[in-house]
Amino acid sequence: MRKQLERILLYVGLSVIFIAATIDLDNLFNYANQEIPDYINKDNTADNEIDDKAATLGRVLFYDKNLSIDGAVACASCHLQSHAFGDPNVQSLGVNGLTPRHSMRLVNARFSDEESFFWDERAVTLEEQTTQPIQDPVEMGFSGTNGNPSFGDLITHLNTLDYYQTLFEFAFGDDEITETRMQLALAQFIRSIQSFDSRFDEGLNQVTYANEPFPNFTIQENKGKDLFLNVGCADCHILSEFALHFNSLNNGVITVAGMPGEVDISVVRAPSLRDLTKRDGSLNGPFMHDGSFATLMDVVNHYNDIPNNPENTNLDTRLIDPNGEPQQLNLTEDQKQSLVAFLKTLGGTDVYTNEKWSNPFDEDGSIEIIGGVLSISEESMAPEISIFPNPTQGVAKIETNFDSFKLSVFSSSGKRLFSKENRIRTSIDLTTYATGLYFVKVTTENGHAFLKRLVRK
Repeated sequence: MRKQLERILLYVGLSVIFIAATIDLDNLFNYANQEIPDYINKDNTADNEIDDKAATLGRVLFYDKNLSIDGAVACASCHLQSHAFGDPNVQSLGVNGLTPRHSMRLVNARFSDEESFFWDERAVTLEEQTTQPIQDPVEMGFSGTNGNPSFGDLITHLNTLDYYQTLFEFAFGDDEITETRMQLALAQFIRSIQSFDSRFDEGLNQVTYANEPFPNFTIQENKGKDLFLNVGCADCHILSEFALHFNSLNNGVITVAGMPGEVDISVVRAPSLRDLTKRDGSLNGPFMHDGSFATLMDVVNHYNDIPNNPENTNLDTRLIDPNGEPQQLNLTEDQKQSLVAFLKTLGGTDVYTNEKWSNPFDEDGSIEIIGGVLSISEESMAPEISIFPNPTQGVAKIETNFDSFKLSVFSSSGKRLFSKENRIRTSIDLTTYATGLYFVKVTTENGHAFLKRLVRK
């Protein structure tokens, strides 16, 4: 789908007008109906079901650096596809410095009972979470504070970008850009990011119950799986989503990234344990909210011997032993190595390279849209609309049978040139535009759209 075509494909006739570009709105990626294993049951989608149109818009928003005040940072700058939509750095670089916490991996964010997001769950839903980084003064900068532009300023800017007029109209029926619509689209795209092609999934499909030995696992990996199921790991990170248990508390890590000596006990959220590593075992870390653990062995060592910090009054009760002390699992080195080996079986492959989740922009930040808005059927070449003279040397009059309508003019490459509201008749002036083919789109109050060709000679 992400093509660099040097030509314009234009087919006008009984079926479709089709203009070639980067994203083809008539041939969308499948976001809404992806295959999900029958052993995956948790879902925090709530009232925002994934739709291919809105998820396509969400993909563009996710990768667009125009959503930051300096045009240098996108959501994807801190959530990289190559790292399961996490960051290999301890702290991510925003428009005004480093983020206070490590950027959480987003893979399989949908598959959890937990609906709140951020490490401290301050966002009630994923929808609410999606635009908070955009408004953060450090991350993307549209805070409206200390002289920075506001989110309203961002929307004003997005309205100047042709591709958003097309994409919002395609996804929502009109081209109005609002924060709520941006949240819906971004959340749909993020929830679509899934990974279920790991060696764990392959093994689970070969047995009846997860506690049986997996035929495709080594002895060490099966031993690690047994330990995960029986020493308490699965009490918090529930199979087979490996999502954190709903209403969990702090995990014993209370340090703050980049601020030695500071304490943070508000962290009660975690990403899925899936894709801690890629399938080849290479890390998607560092790990924890402060990025303080560089390896999976560091993670296992932490849970094997939870620090006794009197300052941590928020430690999860499942990490406290019967004597009221932080847990001590007393694992052997062999057991710890087995746990690490098992955790590495949770990494998939497709999520790192699938084009549907990739950057749709060119290196120079450009993007083109085809289909959708300019795709028409024969019936929509409506006789109720008259354009004359056609061809025109500049100014053309338009008459319709509609009391009111929205008129949009597009270049032959699909770029929207201008739009305006009208009643019954109007005129358009192409005097300052080059000779060639243009498209006039008329949208009625009830949402019906009609397309006419206009030649500027």
